[in-house]
Amino acid sequence: MTIKIDQNAYKWFEKEFDTQKPFHIRLYPQYAGFGDKNKGYSLAFSLETPAIAAEQQEIDGITFFVEANDTWFFNKTDVELKYSDTAGEIFASYIEHN
Repeated sequence: MTIKIDQNAYKWFEKEFDTQKPFHIRLYPQYAGFGDKNKGYSLAFSLETPAIAAEQQEIDGITFFVEANDTWFFNKTDVELKYSDTAGEIFASYIEHN
């Protein structure tokens, strides 16, 4: 599993979570929505410090991470976060590995 964040998505997180760097953003499955990867779950984000990070990606003072107990959602998958100017929101793409 890897986490990729494009520059526009990074800027969105920086603005949305408007807090002093360095800080951490947790990526986790939320039971709700119409997720593409696991039906009934969608990807959510929260500002918190990792307990046991299974994967993390630091970009200019913001560390994006997945907790070890959430890896089932990302199993054999790379996650790419992009920001859509048209929709004004973050979109996640999942690249499956065999």
